[in-house]
Amino acid sequence: MPTLHWIGKEKVINHHLDVPFKVLEHSYGFDNGTLTSTETQSGNKIIHGDNLEALKALLPEYEGQIKCIYIDPPYNTGKDEWKYNDRVDHPRIKSWFDKIVGKEGEDLSRHDKWLCMIYPRLVLLHKLLKDEGVLLVSIDNNELYSLKIVLDEIFGPFNLVGNIIWKNATDNNPTQIANEHEYILCYSKKKTELAPEWKSPNLDVKEKLLNIGKEFVERYSDPEELQIEYTKWFRENKQFLWPFEDYKFIDSGGVYTGSRSVHNPGKEGYRYDVIHPITKKPCKQPLMGYRFPESTLNELIDRKRIIFGEDESKIIELKLYAFDYRAKLSSVIELDGRKGANTIKDVFETTNTPFKNPKTTELIEEILSFTTSKDDVVLDSFSGSGTTAHAVLNLNKQDGGNRRFICIEMEDYAETITAERVKRVINGYGEDKKEVEGTGGSFDFYELGQSLFDEDGNLNESVGLTKIRNYVWYTETKTPLKEERQEDNAHFLGKHNDTSYYFYYESEAITTLDHSFLASIKTKAEQYVIYADNCLLTKEFMVKHHLIFKKIPRDITRF
Repeated sequence: MPTLHWIGKEKVINHHLDVPFKVLEHSYGFDNGTLTSTETQSGNKIIHGDNLEALKALLPEYEGQIKCIYIDPPYNTGKDEWKYNDRVDHPRIKSWFDKIVGKEGEDLSRHDKWLCMIYPRLVLLHKLLKDEGVLLVSIDNNELYSLKIVLDEIFGPFNLVGNIIWKNATDNNPTQIANEHEYILCYSKKKTELAPEWKSPNLDVKEKLLNIGKEFVERYSDPEELQIEYTKWFRENKQFLWPFEDYKFIDSGGVYTGSRSVHNPGKEGYRYDVIHPITKKPCKQPLMGYRFPESTLNELIDRKRIIFGEDESKIIELKLYAFDYRAKLSSVIELDGRKGANTIKDVFETTNTPFKNPKTTELIEEILSFTTSKDDVVLDSFSGSGTTAHAVLNLNKQDGGNRRFICIEMEDYAETITAERVKRVINGYGEDKKEVEGTGGSFDFYELGQSLFDEDGNLNESVGLTKIRNYVWYTETKTPLKEERQEDNAHFLGKHNDTSYYFYYESEAITTLDHSFLASIKTKAEQYVIYADNCLLTKEFMVKHHLIFKKIPRDITRF
């Protein structure tokens, strides 16, 4: 298999092992619109801190538990600015990460820096992913080919699921080749564990609508009567038709809805007159003009794919039939990238974009609707403005799911933009919070706290005994610790694979594994692993009774 080599690779290939393990400190909860000092238990998390350290902090609870990871890392265009505080013990890399990458434009070493940044993060993401989970990475031409080789190395080339082309722009003034798309690389942890196919979970509703449409068209030949009778049926059944709750029209072609996809969502679009077929007057134009050139719109009119209002005062819409509904995750998604900026302006009720180049919520919803089920965990470790959290909340509202999101953002706007956006989406936004209805939901906001070990390798007692116990249990079992009431002594962690674990630790005293401690053990097991400061038992006794002593802190595994 071809591999990629770059300056500093040998120093970062195992860098994730050197990253200090830091604990997550709970700042506040946001529970359906109410701020709380206690955790909401929703499973939704927004974490402020460097994503390399945050990813490592997630391991005890989430290793092998994440169903879908979507990340939108810096594209390394030479114009974007990005900085990560990676403490790589190499003079050249240290000097690199002391500077903002990309600020000075085309830097021949910036590709090495980008690879040094992304590699250890991808390694940790691989650890967090379920066997049947998928990683999706947005990227453009600047690092696409390097990223592909690195992902092949970490995930295995046989676990490539595919490459999605996102057509997100129209370039009307190309100098050579029009640049109108980006990429989303998709890898699985174990491709053999994936479902045989990804298909829309709404195909049964689509099939129902298609059959109803066919039945009504065959029964009613008069267009007006057809619409009247279908409207009666639609009103009675609308609550069962998600995501087709707007498909309230019907004609000889079947059931359809109207879409504002003819409108230009961003800067000034095309300007021309569209004549109303009855009043013969020009229809009202969209605020930013039309998305298509006049010839394209005329073709849509000829194909009867344009919806006109009763008169020219209503802006035209594009007719979308139920049979057009996307039934598969396509390798090409056409979605105007400017929608992301418009959405965040609407959320924050401002005419100025509070965040540069946010991803479109619709894009993430499209991906998650195919790659996740209703109870899965979704992770975004380059969270930015919080688009992924927004998409998860939207999907849950639409299908009644309980998907959970974990969003990590290192910049200070993690609170003022990322978390604030999620609050507004939960509460609703627009005039009196009624223009866009709130999704409901909860999340918890965390900061990266102290390291579990100090510089001398000793336990940092200030992080709290609970977090230390969680860490020790995870290093032994690779499972999260469930702090339940146990009929055993206070130092009992739990039982796993017929081994009982004890963490005999006192902050103000030296602990000793002796016969007195053994007398306090109540859980029966085939083997016992006991952490303590000292041990007075003989090797022969320990072997006979299946006891394993581990010295604190020397024998606590670092990962």
